Amino acid sequence: MTIYTMKMRSFTKLLFTLTLLIFTSGCGYNQIQQFDEQINASWSEVLNQYQRRADLIPNLVNTVKGYAAHEEKVLREVTEARAKVSQMNVGSDIINDPQKLSQFQAAQAQMSGALSRLLVVSENYPQLKADASFRDLQVQLEGTENRITVARGRFIEAVQKYNQEIRQFPTVVTAKVFGYQTRPNFTVENEKAISTAPQVQF
Repeated sequence: MTIYTMKMRSFTKLLFTLTLLIFTSGCGYNQIQQFDEQINASWSEVLNQYQRRADLIPNLVNTVKGYAAHEEKVLREVTEARAKVSQMNVGSDIINDPQKLSQFQAAQAQMSGALSRLLVVSENYPQLKADASFRDLQVQLEGTENRITVARGRFIEAVQKYNQEIRQFPTVVTAKVFGYQTRPNFTVENEKAISTAPQVQF
């Protein structure tokens, strides 16, 4: 083996190593992992806040029932909406499946609508509005609705960053090689709702 051949082999190894380093550092794999973890963390917070709201509902219904027992239809709607949400199987795969995410969103929207109707009914009962337990639930529900809005906003932003990243070159190549696909995101059924902050009025 000549000195020239040995130098060529060394040069080829060095060139291969440098090429590999450049490719792996710029392929975007680590960035995809970072954005994927951010989606998972923000989704957990969305679920946490929705669960917080669901946990408030039995106390809210019982308090309203004490003053407005004959409002059976509204009380039943809230209870049924909560039951529907509780029965949903919300595994980690939901954030990869547009249909399941849409079903989850529809169930939560039904819950919001039922809660809104319950709160409108409460306006007709001054004694209920004066009840300390009801006022405490009002504050907790308002805070929870705000937290839901913030958590959903963070999830939407995390999904947007992830989807943008896996569509850009050279990350798109890495995404295709490893099977990463764009993630579904929350949508707004009523476009006017985008510009209106959620309100909880008692």
